[in-house]
Amino acid sequence: MPYSKDTPMRVAIAGLGNVGGDVTLRLAAGEIPQIRLTAVCSKDIEKARLFSERLDPRPKVVPLAELPEHADVVVECATYDAFAEIAQVTLVAGKTLVAVSAGALGPNLHLIELAEKHGGVIRISSGALPGLDLIRSARESGIKSAKLMSRMRPESLAKEAYVIDKGFDFSTPPPEPMHVFSGTAREASQAFPRHFNVATTLSLAGAGLDDTTIELWVDDGIPGVIHRVEIDSEAVGLELVARSWPSPTNKSTAAVVAPSVMATLRSMVSALQLGN
Repeated sequence: MPYSKDTPMRVAIAGLGNVGGDVTLRLAAGEIPQIRLTAVCSKDIEKARLFSERLDPRPKVVPLAELPEHADVVVECATYDAFAEIAQVTLVAGKTLVAVSAGALGPNLHLIELAEKHGGVIRISSGALPGLDLIRSARESGIKSAKLMSRMRPESLAKEAYVIDKGFDFSTPPPEPMHVFSGTAREASQAFPRHFNVATTLSLAGAGLDDTTIELWVDDGIPGVIHRVEIDSEAVGLELVARSWPSPTNKSTAAVVAPSVMATLRSMVSALQLGN
């Protein structure tokens, strides 16, 4: 269906934290004329109401169960723990889910079958992953190997259960980069469910959860997160690096996440489609 300013795509936001709040403000300001912000929801309904009062036009504030009634597309900007519920409500209603918490899809692959059953769509917003189009093209030709090497700041992982169980103490940053994890993307998503959206997206686009190798380091000498992707396929060899700067309002979130959601939404209403 073509969308325009007169017949806009209706978008609702689930989660009004750093990313969800930013996307909501951008949509309310009319940054994408072919999109109308229709509704928002949050775990804290009162907070959502106060937030919506700042917007003109003001979106409806509704509980999650009612959110798909007001939208063609629901943007999930919540948390790992909330992802599955938001996805299920959206997909059962036959709507499109734009997902930020892609790492939560790894242990919830049944949601893909749910989408197929009800006519819904899961679209992952993946601004932090370099070369997604080329990775998907490589898959079509047959991927021989896929590896992701990530570097994160120590405070980002200091309170993770896996890190604590392994005896790492990052309350004082290590003086040199330190290796923390090696394993498959499936194992990484289980060990670091809140930190490996990129690993899950890479594996689903490429070689799969069990055939994508993940290596994680902590590095106190970097400002944000560095992801290095290496792909060997029948058609192309890839070496891609992305350096994500932290959000100025929330150091634990990459600054590129909200813009990546906006880019995803813009592509959904644009007459010009770029990439595969």
